[in-house]
Amino acid sequence: MSNPKPESAAQKALGDFAPKLVELTDEVLFGDVWERPQLSKRDRSLITCAALVATGKTEQMDFHFPRALENGVTQEELVELITHLAFYTGWPNAMSAVTRARALLAKKQP
Repeated sequence: MSNPKPESAAQKALGDFAPKLVELTDEVLFGDVWERPQLSKRDRSLITCAALVATGKTEQMDFHFPRALENGVTQEELVELITHLAFYTGWPNAMSAVTRARALLAKKQP
């Protein structure tokens, strides 16, 4: 008898409400796209965080900023990414992102 896979964050948050979206998130996005060898997870995190800053998706930063740190991005690099994007994607997006990053990263400090 095999052990069932533990529930993903998406399953816990939305599995009962949007099961197909959760399935696609777990199986396609994180099960396939994030596992492709052509880019490292660190690079994928940088790209994802840049896209979230550029589009102002601060709610998604709650998951992806800490994940970026887990994938080898440093806090200094994350702040620099946001600073750099201020000039390309708009000051308000950068200020919102750096405010969210500060709050998230403060929670990570021992």
